[in-house]
Amino acid sequence: MNKELFLVRHAKSDWKDRSLSDIDRPLNKRGIRDAPLMAERLKKKGVHPDLIISSPARRARMTAEVFADILGYNKENIWIEPAIYHGGQAGILKTLTQVPSTDRTVLLFGHNPDLTDLAGRLAGVSIINIPTCGIVRIDFGIAGWADLSPEHGRLIFFDYPKNME
Repeated sequence: MNKELFLVRHAKSDWKDRSLSDIDRPLNKRGIRDAPLMAERLKKKGVHPDLIISSPARRARMTAEVFADILGYNKENIWIEPAIYHGGQAGILKTLTQVPSTDRTVLLFGHNPDLTDLAGRLAGVSIINIPTCGIVRIDFGIAGWADLSPEHGRLIFFDYPKNME
């Protein structure tokens, strides 16, 4: 049974309030516009997540919640994982290997540079940059997420808000 991984960089964040810590920055106007646009693109592709995982950063959680609403996923079931925020590629990979094997389609919301670097590594391709609210889908011919490794990944698509479909 194949596994589908969607790596989603959080939508554009707001830098206006300099008193906020990095983890507390919300989305800005463009981010609020782009998140539903990109979630609708996934909906048109027939994506139905079994699991949504998000960094605890407010901008990532806000993006994940928009996607959850549009894709019919219960926001209460979003797995908030600190390792996505500060654990680097190793933390993200460790998180993914803990996903139950019954979950086929996983959306993971995180940050650069880790997401871009990990996407390229898992798909075996060169990805220079995943822009804000960009999505990389990588499929794996594995039975369970515990078997996740770069040699099993295949890039299916790479999309982002300024990419005209």
